[in-house]
Amino acid sequence: MKALLIALVGLSVPWLSACNTVEGAGKDVKAAGQAIENTAKQAKPK
Repeated sequence: MKALLIALVGLSVPWLSACNTVEGAGKDVKAAGQAIENTAKQAKPK
């Protein structure tokens, strides 16, 4: 789980540094949140 979090943070840095507007930053944060949510759903025991 720790490695996954580190990977997500590492992948989000280029997205955040590439956006030039507040709108772009919002989209980047939303995409990162969705990725975390999807990962959590996949890891949830069935």
